[in-house]
Amino acid sequence: MRKWRNAVVTAAWVAVGTAAGALGAWQLASADGGDGAAHSRPLDEAAVRRALAASPTAGPSEPPTPTPTPSPARPSSPPSSAPASPTAERSTVRFTGGSATVECRADGTVYLVSWSPADGFHIDDDVERGPAAVVRLEAEPGDDDEQDDLPYEIRCTGDGPRARVTPDKDD
Repeated sequence: MRKWRNAVVTAAWVAVGTAAGALGAWQLASADGGDGAAHSRPLDEAAVRRALAASPTAGPSEPPTPTPTPSPARPSSPPSSAPASPTAERSTVRFTGGSATVECRADGTVYLVSWSPADGFHIDDDVERGPAAVVRLEAEPGDDDEQDDLPYEIRCTGDGPRARVTPDKDD
């Protein structure tokens, strides 16, 4: 009799564990509308503009300017302390280690508004925001000492902002 009771109790625990796992998986699948973690994907700049335009309370006050690439939804930089120039054109530039939103100003200078690292990278703390002819930041691989750091210079050209890798001064 004791063997049967132990077997029934074990089977009951297995059934409860299986049911809890299935319920948790179902809850996660239904929470994001079945699209597979849609809530964790950042919106690109066009999707943000569409969402703002659809909002009944607020819309853009001026027509949006085209940007060369999508912008991440979660910038990792503090809010801008330099006021925006009235003729500054804000756009996003992407590079291997992440992306940056910059303002190309009428006087030919560039100001680094925000930046966001790509997965597996972080942006070093010694960022040169500008406004200046060139702004600088360095994308560093997360846990891989074999990968080189990627120092970038970003400048504004007639075609918009451009990022290029520069020689690493730390080597």
